[in-house]
Amino acid sequence: MTLDPLGPLNVSFEFFPPKTPEMEDALWRTVRRLEPLNPGFVSVTYGAGGSTRERTHATVKRLVEETRLKPAAHLTCVAATRDEVDAVARDYWQAGVRHIVALRGDSQVPGAPYQPHPGGYDYAVDLVAGLKRIADFEISVAAYPEVHPDAAGPGADLDNLKRKIDAGATRAITQFFFDNDVYFRFLDRVLAAGITVPVLPGIIPVSNFRQIAKFAAATGATIPAAMARHFDGLDDDPETRKLVAVAVAAEQVRGLAAAGIADFHFYTLNRADLCFALCHLLGLRAGA
Repeated sequence: MTLDPLGPLNVSFEFFPPKTPEMEDALWRTVRRLEPLNPGFVSVTYGAGGSTRERTHATVKRLVEETRLKPAAHLTCVAATRDEVDAVARDYWQAGVRHIVALRGDSQVPGAPYQPHPGGYDYAVDLVAGLKRIADFEISVAAYPEVHPDAAGPGADLDNLKRKIDAGATRAITQFFFDNDVYFRFLDRVLAAGITVPVLPGIIPVSNFRQIAKFAAATGATIPAAMARHFDGLDDDPETRKLVAVAVAAEQVRGLAAAGIADFHFYTLNRADLCFALCHLLGLRAGA
């Protein structure tokens, strides 16, 4: 719950599974710092090509066992048969996980076109349907305000989102974006297509502008020139960059909230500082 005059805001956070003991320590410091903000859920990603499957499972199970948080486990179609994916889903259900983020996933070969795994789920829509046959999972899926790079076009991309919702998904979470008008235009198209589930805006505080620029280029997200200017000259000034990052993200969220958006998904990059400061500026308080 927020104390902000814009009205109550609800947040969720995304983490990625750690690769080293040092990264493990950093992740759990982040989890403990953000846990008191009472997010609606926290998601844990898979690596490209399903490369972090076991670490994802371990992180999710630890969240269930050691925190009050509600974890949402990412699950993809890559590098596994249907039986293998179904076994993972059943294991999650037995462990008390009730929320899955169902994704197609990326190619196992960087830069190569995606190819469905022989005997596996072909695409996210197939995965959603399969999960609903296993148990009554809450299922989130991905949405792309600026169109998925592999989509034939905006219409085909929106049709795919509609199929995922019709298959049983209960919410969509967008790829990060920086231009709110892009999101608002996307929502107009979503509603016109008859999609009525929540479409949470994905927000990423920019801790490293060069890194985010690479992410944006890979996903098709545009970076407004005005935003780029905010970070100009700060490559070697991380402290100022943090201050600017929180201010820019807060301005974006406030703009969305002023238009009636109340639910936000924050990509943490396993760092608590920027997201905690952002939530504080938005009025969220620990234990509120």
